[in-house]
Amino acid sequence: MAFTAILRRSTRNAFPLVSRVIGTQIQSSAAVKRAAFSPPFVRPTVFYSSRHFSSDVAAAHTSDNELLEVLQSEISIFEDYHGHVKTVEPPSGFPFKIKDNVGEQIITLTRENKGETITVEVSMPSLVTGDYEEESGSEDGEDDEKLRTSRPSTVPLLVTVQKKNGQSLEFDCIAYVDEIVIDNLALKNSEINEQIAYDGPNFIDLDENLQKAFHEYLESKGIKPSNTNFLHEYMVEKDNKEYLRWLKDVKKFVAA
Repeated sequence: MAFTAILRRSTRNAFPLVSRVIGTQIQSSAAVKRAAFSPPFVRPTVFYSSRHFSSDVAAAHTSDNELLEVLQSEISIFEDYHGHVKTVEPPSGFPFKIKDNVGEQIITLTRENKGETITVEVSMPSLVTGDYEEESGSEDGEDDEKLRTSRPSTVPLLVTVQKKNGQSLEFDCIAYVDEIVIDNLALKNSEINEQIAYDGPNFIDLDENLQKAFHEYLESKGIKPSNTNFLHEYMVEKDNKEYLRWLKDVKKFVAA
């Protein structure tokens, strides 16, 4: 259940432009695919020393212009590197309707299936930025050595299967390339206070046959790798579009 709050409303990590390189084919073992989210990539913070100006107005005007120049430079570099933002089309037979609102960090998928309403909240991806290093030490106390491996991209999903009586099964999932991991599931009942409701055991503690059955259940609802791989590509492009839009909106604010 540790990921539930994160997966419900995934917060978009900010990271330098160079970290936004995308499209790399990911080939890794199942163990690597089950690695944690990529580490946050934080844009470098610039600290300004306190100075005294003879004219506060002139100083403010200069600061505005400098910020506008940097913003325009970032916009130009991003547009030159990525070119036009492409449209990602769903695969044949994709069963969901997509609701994608400009300025939001999630998209919502919906479908009706045999009297059930299936809703999927798809959050921004955790992007691959290349290799990372992890330390590994031997039992005899030798110096740790750094192992370099690839950390995979992931897309958080919140899947809700709701019956007409209001009851629903809610799955917190992580979509990797060609694989879907269920982190947690809960049976929701509108008549029971959610804060004190028993949500069941951790998914990983369930019998392996039961875990497999739940994966097959989700696949029957449309949550399968062929669809989640598309969602990964779609959300990467959305992330690019939202970042560029955000840069331009900030520039308009400063220039106004």
